[in-house]
Amino acid sequence: MALPVHLWSRAADDSDHELVALCDGPTLDIGCGPGRLTEALVEHGHLALGIDVVPTAVAMTVDRGVAAMLRDVFDRLPGEGRWHSALLADGNIGIGGDPVRLLQRVRAVVVPGGRVVVELDGPGSAVMSCWAALEGSHTRSRPFRWATLGVDDVRRVAAAAGFDGVRVHHLGQRWAAVLTEGAA
Repeated sequence: MALPVHLWSRAADDSDHELVALCDGPTLDIGCGPGRLTEALVEHGHLALGIDVVPTAVAMTVDRGVAAMLRDVFDRLPGEGRWHSALLADGNIGIGGDPVRLLQRVRAVVVPGGRVVVELDGPGSAVMSCWAALEGSHTRSRPFRWATLGVDDVRRVAAAAGFDGVRVHHLGQRWAAVLTEGAA
């Protein structure tokens, strides 16, 4: 699976700003990459921290003037259980190759009643698990497990991870869902 790394390094655009506007309060940007969305979160007035497993990505985020740490979402995280929002954008619902397991973990990172903002593939896209790699002009990462999640399956996957509130948003060419616990 090819991942669009070149798009992640650009400045935040209008649809990025619409996406981060779905976050509320202090937000953890999981898989922040080069920090485009972490920076946009700060521009929207959020206390934000980006985490990524790629040292170069963390350095690029810090170079934007925003906070980032070299961390794996499945390890202990700063502020664990106290983040009001967590952001999984740019396909990062794919981290680890199992969206249910990832969402269960992220549910433990946010406060009770917090939200997880997940960018999704559009209608007609199935849940898929595969191997992926990041490619630069002269390097390629080791293969790692990755997954996709589309609008059609988000309610089922969210419920399996313990979320009972799912609000789907169509943001121009993008799709996202806000997942919460304890929804009425």
